[in-house]
Amino acid sequence: MPKKNLGLIGLGTMGRPMCKNLIDAGYLVTVWNRSQPGIDTCVGYGAVAGSSAKDVAEKSEVVITMVADSPDVLEVVLGPNGVLEGASPGMILIDMTSISPKVTKEIAEKLNKKGVKMLDAPVSGGETGAKAGTLSIMVGGPEEVFKECLPIFEALGKNIIHIGEENGSGQSTKLCNQVICAVNILAVCEGLTLAAKSKIDMEKMFSAVRAGLAGSRILDSLGPKILQRDLEPGFMVKHQQKDLRLVMEAARDLEISLPGASLVHQLYHAVEAEGLSKKGTQALICALEKLAGIKVKK
Repeated sequence: MPKKNLGLIGLGTMGRPMCKNLIDAGYLVTVWNRSQPGIDTCVGYGAVAGSSAKDVAEKSEVVITMVADSPDVLEVVLGPNGVLEGASPGMILIDMTSISPKVTKEIAEKLNKKGVKMLDAPVSGGETGAKAGTLSIMVGGPEEVFKECLPIFEALGKNIIHIGEENGSGQSTKLCNQVICAVNILAVCEGLTLAAKSKIDMEKMFSAVRAGLAGSRILDSLGPKILQRDLEPGFMVKHQQKDLRLVMEAARDLEISLPGASLVHQLYHAVEAEGLSKKGTQALICALEKLAGIKVKK
């Protein structure tokens, strides 16, 4: 079966390596970004530059969006010169941005009125997973559309799960992922803060607990960075806060309490107040150290 002509909108940290993997898998990819450097990089991979989101949609059977937040998806899909203006009936939009499930449903309804099908397919795995093509992809939307697009997902990820027929179910799953990650980061930082205040060897404590039930991918990836005082991203605090804001909005709409996620969200506000919004999520340790009266040598 011939490969579909693809469009990719959003050529940042995630979009660029995703574009390369799609081209390496044999797809023709037309790209557009709101700034030029991403376009130049992807054209270097073999992509074709589009002049707008509308132009990308006119030239593509499937358009993938990978931008920053809900307003950005609304702009490039429904705004002037957006995807909807250039889409033909039967086109498929795959939004891989992490956005509000509520906004996803609103976009899907407007696309459906023009005969455009939609999948929401947020990812986990970060830049490392995007480069390696090992992203975890959680997909919401009609199963028949998911099956049609499965070869595309297989060029980008390894753990690809169709969550449900309803648009927004992929985004809801991503929010569950972010709650679990954020509370785990807090647990790691609290354990290391307790070790520091107890004046025990933190390296030995880390070696002892990581091999037991407390071991986790979060502990393995962020623990060494905290011990080495490496606060560079990784996943930035400001992006974590965007996702936690979406979590809090969903919790409010569903009338549920998520006390752990709420606490982490507030603690990250303290991290941001220290000017660390562009540091990695392990910078949460700074807020806990300040509360504990731990002075760290710069």
